[in-house]
Amino acid sequence: MNTFAAVLDTPPQTVSPVAPAPAKWSVSKVEALFQMPLMDLLDRAHQVHKENFNPNEVQRSALISIKTGGCSEDCSYCSQSARYHTATEREGLMQVEDVVKAAKEAKANGATRFCMGAAWRGPKEKQMEVVTQMIREVKALGMETCVTLGMLKEGQAEQLKEAGLDYYNHNLDTDSEFYANLITTHTHTDRLNTIDLVRRAGIKICSGGILGMGESRRNRAALVAQLANLNPPPDSVPINNLIPIPGTPLADAERLDNFEFLRTIAAARIAMPKSYVRLSAGRESMSEEFQALCFFAGANSIFYCDKLLTALNAGTNRDAALFEKLGLSFV
Repeated sequence: MNTFAAVLDTPPQTVSPVAPAPAKWSVSKVEALFQMPLMDLLDRAHQVHKENFNPNEVQRSALISIKTGGCSEDCSYCSQSARYHTATEREGLMQVEDVVKAAKEAKANGATRFCMGAAWRGPKEKQMEVVTQMIREVKALGMETCVTLGMLKEGQAEQLKEAGLDYYNHNLDTDSEFYANLITTHTHTDRLNTIDLVRRAGIKICSGGILGMGESRRNRAALVAQLANLNPPPDSVPINNLIPIPGTPLADAERLDNFEFLRTIAAARIAMPKSYVRLSAGRESMSEEFQALCFFAGANSIFYCDKLLTALNAGTNRDAALFEKLGLSFV
């Protein structure tokens, strides 16, 4: 499996259909977007957005944790790692009927996609049997389905596809060069390998990253380039603003400047013009004015629910009021 570090600034070369595409976006090219005057950057991003989407429509997804806590991995940002002492308690895999009930409530609130996340390194076969049943039941409600189950083994992506899965979420989290500063129990290449398995099975990819974990601007530019150079780019790109969790190594991380976050949204829109860019975790602390700027810069998807996996979200009532003010509509 090739890593992107050697690919980003090299000439195009022949690759397999599921391998990284010939580099269209070098790190330096994305970094140049970050360096543009902000108003020029926002104008360019908005023009790209209008060419590919209705700029006044935002897609809604709901997210639920189907298995919480007790994860073996050491992701520095995560409240669910068994290695850290956080307020998140370990819970077993949810019952199928409880997940279906939550999906029905999400659909009634207007969500069109239902995302299910499990805290583990990767699913065992017994767990796969339950998860695939969840997918079938939620799919029967007429909703799009998405899961995030960690790293997959050969054959598991095909099981998910057969159950009717639409999207698999597997974030790159950060730039490959910065990755080992945050996670040591698996590698950036491990994440790319799972994305390859999912892509081969014909499932759409949801992959993005987390900002504000101590990375540099160049790291953020590299993350955008690495995502954009996937072949093809992810169908959905969640951009998360770190929520510092007490008890994790990043509990005292310095909050990222809002304008730097905004620049990342705009760069992602320009580099991945046909992808949905999701304004994801951290939105509960964003002002209405700042969210409006993010939507202008090309964000066109949100989690429309009161809680993410373990953290609070902006809330459906607050979102409905904001969208009315902005004249935005949900899709």
